[in-house]
Amino acid sequence: MAFPFDLRRCRLLGLAGTAFLALGGEAAGALPVEDLPDPASARAATGLVGVYFGTVLLIAAWVLLGRLVRGPRPPGPRALLLVLAVWAAPLLLAPPLFSRDVYSYLAQGAMADAHLDVYTRGPAALGGPLADQVAPMWLHTGAPYGPAFLGPASALSALTGGALPAGLLGMRLLALLGVALMAVALPRLARHSGADPAAALWLGALNPLVLLHLVAGAHNDALMLGLLGLGLVAARAPRLASGALAAVLVTLAALVKVPAALGLPAVVVLQVRSGRRPLPATLATAVAAAVTTVAATSLAGTGYGWIRALGTPVSPHNWAPAGLLGRATGALLARLGSGLAPLAVPAWQLLGLAATAAVVALIWHRLRPRPVYALGLSLLTVAVCGPAIRPWYVLWGLFLIAAAAPSGSVRHRVAALAAVLALAVLPGGGPADAGRLALAVCGALLGAVVLWQAHQAARGPAPTAAPGRAA
Repeated sequence: MAFPFDLRRCRLLGLAGTAFLALGGEAAGALPVEDLPDPASARAATGLVGVYFGTVLLIAAWVLLGRLVRGPRPPGPRALLLVLAVWAAPLLLAPPLFSRDVYSYLAQGAMADAHLDVYTRGPAALGGPLADQVAPMWLHTGAPYGPAFLGPASALSALTGGALPAGLLGMRLLALLGVALMAVALPRLARHSGADPAAALWLGALNPLVLLHLVAGAHNDALMLGLLGLGLVAARAPRLASGALAAVLVTLAALVKVPAALGLPAVVVLQVRSGRRPLPATLATAVAAAVTTVAATSLAGTGYGWIRALGTPVSPHNWAPAGLLGRATGALLARLGSGLAPLAVPAWQLLGLAATAAVVALIWHRLRPRPVYALGLSLLTVAVCGPAIRPWYVLWGLFLIAAAAPSGSVRHRVAALAAVLALAVLPGGGPADAGRLALAVCGALLGAVVLWQAHQAARGPAPTAAPGRAA
């Protein structure tokens, strides 16, 4: 007998997963520093096990839901949106998970509200309770975000008066707005690209990385992707005003995080495919982008320091291939006594940027007739080959690949990558040590055992031989 599952069971299994995530996060999440338990305490250990137990349940629910989406009677987009809402609900009031970046957002918003230069000074210049929550490596680092994010962050700081609980909730609601925009854009982009809207929602919005890092982690990548998706939807309309709106929305996405600027060429291509001539489409997009940049920067009051801040340093322990190769090369040169060792990481990062540019150019040359898919692959390339990488960066490309990939095999590979990356970061956002890694593995194994036992129970007892016959 096959393991029985339907939409209701998938919904409940995923809800159980996010509920365990939220409960475990109360002890093992990226808590305010005054609430952090002793890492060696039973409370912290139980929380860490609970988070990984919940993550495995969530991944299993997502995989089973994917089988339903590919089945003979797939759920429609509305049913999938309800699943997304149910799975996300326990995370709304949970503490931040998997990263402390949200505290940096709050501190930078408070700095902008206080008219401090967020691009030349780090949160240490703000001082006080908010700065105390920021990870040490970012305390003296300028913000790498644009005015379309720092403007709302400043308004949130003014609204909450710098109160931490209200600020965290506000940042999560802002991230939820971004996820909602992503969910609105995905089915529309899929239909225009000849893909299944339900499959696009499953991979692009119900993905565990979205729930773990955009909802639970409250990352501003959600707002960037939501604006980018809506801009690409608008670009497909033949009306002149739609082209201008598309350029505005994509520019706002880039003014949250700059990688979204790669969407502007896609806007031009989509407008040309809708019947506009190339030169007018290009000029109109450039003018709309310039006006939007000036207006957003003026309204936010942050100035143009965000351009200079694009060179914000990355963690020396970053997972990016260029960083890994640079550190390995530097260690080898140092062992050989070479004075070139300090140049190894910058040199590899420069090579990585050059390789990224070459790959992106090749993608657009080969896939120009499929601009949304080309943009997705380009953003995935930037995320993987750039100077910094985090698991949620993969969502930059995955979001659009979900909507426009021409084959199921591409989606399957990206889905497998997402499932692996969902287990890659500790819920406190800090580095792993042997003890925490062991607890994480125990939580994941516990989840796998529970799922296996449920599978065995659903199969029923093994058949027994009839009386008088050999077994």
